[in-house]
Amino acid sequence: GTMCLTEPHCGTDLGLLRTKAEPQPDGSYKLTGNKIFISAGEHDMTSNIVHLVLARLPDAPQGSKGISLFLVPKFNVAEDGSLGTRNGIYCGGLEHKMGIHGNATAQIVLDGASGTLVGAPNKGLAAMFVMMNAARLGVGNQSLGLTEVAYQNALAYAKDRLQMRSLSGVKAKDKPADPIIVHPDVRKMLLTAKAYAEGGRALAIYCTLLLDKELHHPDEKVRKDSGEVVALLTPIVKAFLTDNGHIATNACMQVFGGHGFIKEWGMEQFVRDNRINMIYEGTNTIQSLDLLGRKILGNNGATLKKFGKLIAALIAEEGVNEKMAEFINPLAYLADQMTKFTTELGFKGFQNPDEVGAAAVDYMRVAGHLVFAYFWARMAQVALQQIAAGNTDRFYVAKLQTARFYFAKLLPETATLMRTARSGARSLMETEEALA
Repeated sequence: GTMCLTEPHCGTDLGLLRTKAEPQPDGSYKLTGNKIFISAGEHDMTSNIVHLVLARLPDAPQGSKGISLFLVPKFNVAEDGSLGTRNGIYCGGLEHKMGIHGNATAQIVLDGASGTLVGAPNKGLAAMFVMMNAARLGVGNQSLGLTEVAYQNALAYAKDRLQMRSLSGVKAKDKPADPIIVHPDVRKMLLTAKAYAEGGRALAIYCTLLLDKELHHPDEKVRKDSGEVVALLTPIVKAFLTDNGHIATNACMQVFGGHGFIKEWGMEQFVRDNRINMIYEGTNTIQSLDLLGRKILGNNGATLKKFGKLIAALIAEEGVNEKMAEFINPLAYLADQMTKFTTELGFKGFQNPDEVGAAAVDYMRVAGHLVFAYFWARMAQVALQQIAAGNTDRFYVAKLQTARFYFAKLLPETATLMRTARSGARSLMETEEALA
């Protein structure tokens, strides 16, 4: 199966799409148009490919409210389920990509292809977004996997590669140089990838739990609340995890030095393969606008407050625990700042919508760090409890050390992000001469 949305002249702005669907006497439709960037759009790995295609009916209203969804198979299917004639949908070319070469990305030509309407006329975008939101969670997981595999390779290399001596004195006396893992900045790069991988896993697993509750919990209120919170977290999973994947895969490639830049070690592939994740299924800027403009300001922060209750409960539970202070205090401070920050941006955006556009990407990373800080504090809480109970598994010591690194070295990025977001839209929009 594929999702055929994008056309040469429109990516995110699907209201501009031109593919046409003409009704036929038998209730089917004939589709004509062009689609691009269709993952697995053509191959011979299966006997048939089923394309889900967005197109316009003849009397459709303009814009995104006039889009319908159609099922268009590569081979027409007979009444008994057997494959029939070749349908009028073809691969017009393959895009030559920066990465993910294991998946053919095709330009698709529809030339009177036979299709079946899915759902109601002019409601295709809403139907497609059921799959789009699932895909956004999947894209976040793809970057999470790349972050983890890059970290594992870089960690093994850093333990083995000998270069220079430690600044604080020789560590490997029996060797001509120390392994590079003794150097502070190498550890910073490794721990950055580790912290982003483990924080991302916690968030991804939590979203899985929310999805189960949304679909299967017996309590209607729990189902509704879970759906709202996973909708809030979906753009964070997509954008924050893929941005972090970009940071982490680049850092891990850097650990390899010059060897990281050549294909032999495989590190450059992780960088290339992650790069698309920041673009497809809605660019990370689109995710940021969706988070701030729709998911948060759209309901005056009501859903954000629901996640805030989780943070407040953890703060209330551990606020007087001195051993948790290094995790709880910065979390509590950021949560308090986030409320003021969001209110301020909402007020500015009400006066000038460009203010939301100017702040959204910075806001996304602040929100991502708030979520990560909550999960890292919870992980630290469990680790401390296990250690206090006499559990000697090194896993808990490692988790605690990684949590300390995250709060000391990564979370402080939020201070800069809030400052740049608050600087407003003027330095971006009053730039006609600079961009002439």
